[in-house]
This record gives sequence, structure tokens and C-alpha cells, in this order.
Amino acid sequence: MAHAESAVTIDRPIKEVFGFILDGVNNILWRDSVREVRLTTGWLQGLGAVYRQRDKGPFGLSIKTDYTIVECEPSRTIRFQVIAGPARPAGTYRFEEVGRSTRVTFALDLQPRGLARFMDKKITKTMESEVTMLKNLKRHLEGRNE
Repeated sequence: MAHAESAVTIDRPIKEVFGFILDGVNNILWRDSVREVRLTTGWLQGLGAVYRQRDKGPFGLSIKTDYTIVECEPSRTIRFQVIAGPARPAGTYRFEEVGRSTRVTFALDLQPRGLARFMDKKITKTMESEVTMLKNLKRHLEGRNE
């Protein structure tokens, strides 16, 4: 199984950070790989919401990475499942209050099938680059342009 995980502490209240991540339309603001995202089904911020998302793919192509929110526990956990595209990982954001700040942990897991099993290391590397984008989230939410 391919797995990647990263964490960051953001100098913002937990409700603000949780709400920002739960609204998938914000992905384009902090995830460099996202080209387009919009809510297609469900409530803007809740269980069952489906987001149509397109990410940068190989050779400049756009790839589908649509996902749905499968678990939502306010200010604690968001779980999602990618439902379109060549790779369909499950993702989890966990939130923890640290004084007046918020610690966010982002994990991606994928059980490669078929020929993808032979690309486990490449898939893991791609997933690692996704979870480490939390540093962009921190800069965005803290208002830094570093």
C-alpha cells in the first residue's frame, strides 16, 4: 500500500482551519497541483459533498481527481475518497488544537491495483508531494508570502 503523511501547525483557530479545508473549492488556493475545482453535489461543507477537481498531470495534461467527503467530524476529522482518475486514494485530515493554533495532519493511502502495483514507489512519491503542500496552507492561512 502506498502511504504518505505530513503535519503542520498553523497559527489560526481550529474552526477556521477546519472550515477552510472542508470547503474543497479552496484547494486551488493552496494545492499547487489543482487546476480547477467546484462543488457538484451535496452541501458546500458536509458529508456526501462531491467536488469535481482537475489536477496537473503528466505532459501538461489535466487529470480528473473528483472526490467525495465520506466522514466529517467538526474540528476533528475530514475523510475523503477520490472517485475519478487513474489513482483513487483515500485521504484524511486530522485536526488538533494546540493552544491558539491548529495542528493539521494530512494522510493519503492507496492500494494499487493491476499494473499500478509496479509503480508503488512513484505513486508514493507523488502522494508525498501532495501532503507536503500543507506548508502552502500554512502560508496562505497565516497571510505569508514567503
